[in-house]
Amino acid sequence: MTATATSITTTRIRSFDGTELAVHETGEGRPLLLLHGLFSSAETNWIKFGHAGRIAAAGYRVIMPDLRAHGQSGAPHDPAAYPHDVLVDDALFLIDTLGLDDFDLGGFSLGARTTAKLLASGVTPRKAIMAGMGWEGLTGWGRRRDFFVTAIDRRDEVKRGDPHFMAVAFMKTQGIDPVAARLLLDSFGVVDTDALVARDVPVLVVCGADDQDNGSAPELARQLKHATYREIKGTHMSSVLEPALADEIIAFLAY
Repeated sequence: MTATATSITTTRIRSFDGTELAVHETGEGRPLLLLHGLFSSAETNWIKFGHAGRIAAAGYRVIMPDLRAHGQSGAPHDPAAYPHDVLVDDALFLIDTLGLDDFDLGGFSLGARTTAKLLASGVTPRKAIMAGMGWEGLTGWGRRRDFFVTAIDRRDEVKRGDPHFMAVAFMKTQGIDPVAARLLLDSFGVVDTDALVARDVPVLVVCGADDQDNGSAPELARQLKHATYREIKGTHMSSVLEPALADEIIAFLAY
């Protein structure tokens, strides 16, 4: 276990199949499990721009794993390391291993989609957060997956102006292993939206005003049984820089 000057502690936990997951924490109090987005990391989504620190200062123990094939976590090349919905299995393993029985849960983009799948599978946090996610991002994920698979497959040939350019650039900046990332993308299953919308867990849907990457966030909020929608500034990429993201999460958790 290591601690940094920014009071982030990192623990290495071997998941259900032995793959090492890096789990970053800060703060004390009520646990909040936060999941980052595709090709990102806990550092990029939650730590770097101050969200984790501000949420911790509000009285929370913020727990931020690097997802499998991301950040400091393992990125195995063995297809057997990517069974169906492996990110859900990893999250369930962490919830059990960390002894989280009364906690809050949330995520950005892929992290929000994984949160939705956890809710649909019966996980019951006190409150949940879906950031950077719209209804079509849950119901039509196949198109998004195919987009990112193409970005990986064409990563050495796309030029500026290509619709895949930003995804490829971000993936390279983040040091993503393309082999592991492609295997992970193939593991994603559909979201059981019937089970999801039947859940009575309070959900914050928060999204950038110019973020349509995962479809309509207002529509997602309308579909859910007990949801609050909040709009902040930014696109899918820039909204994670906005202090308002942490502000909305803190306000939602507090009431």
